[in-house]
Amino acid sequence: MNAECGMRNAEPSPGIKYGLLAEYDTAAAIMHAAETIRDAGFRRWDVFTPFPIHGMNDAMGLKNSKVGWFSFIGGATGYTLGMLMIWYMNAHDYALTVGGKPLFSPHFAFPPSYELTILLGSFGAIFGMLFLNRLPRLHHPLLKHRRFARATHDGFFLVIECTDAKYSETETRTLLEATGSRHIEVIEE
Repeated sequence: MNAECGMRNAEPSPGIKYGLLAEYDTAAAIMHAAETIRDAGFRRWDVFTPFPIHGMNDAMGLKNSKVGWFSFIGGATGYTLGMLMIWYMNAHDYALTVGGKPLFSPHFAFPPSYELTILLGSFGAIFGMLFLNRLPRLHHPLLKHRRFARATHDGFFLVIECTDAKYSETETRTLLEATGSRHIEVIEE
């Protein structure tokens, strides 16, 4: 962790820096700033806009989400558990031959396996999203700043966290000023 951030405790206390918040006038300006920050090599930063901006994912250098993998693993686990459950119940635990039918067949085990695939796939997606977004987070330092409230109305904001390996308050501030930010503010926990 960067020495400028200070020590991080379990509870946020005043005086611990979170990062630098820069405000921009237009969507084009914040798009250009995002490209500049991405090219500078920063990793722990984010953009807040009042509406989705086409091309922002590319400007930020974001890759495809990993949530799909969590969903796939959950779905595959659900299907496997469904098949194993039916096999255990019908072929092992309570083997009962009815009309010469086999004790286990994937055809009659498909409906519960399908349902478990959907159930555990959706749980994988939800819990994967929560895990990857580090949620639930009951406190976020940006929410206590009045200026940041404009992010849902007409403000375009970019924040660089001080936990980034390339973060240096003076150099980062200079870089944000060079991108055309009209207001730069230090955010504290």
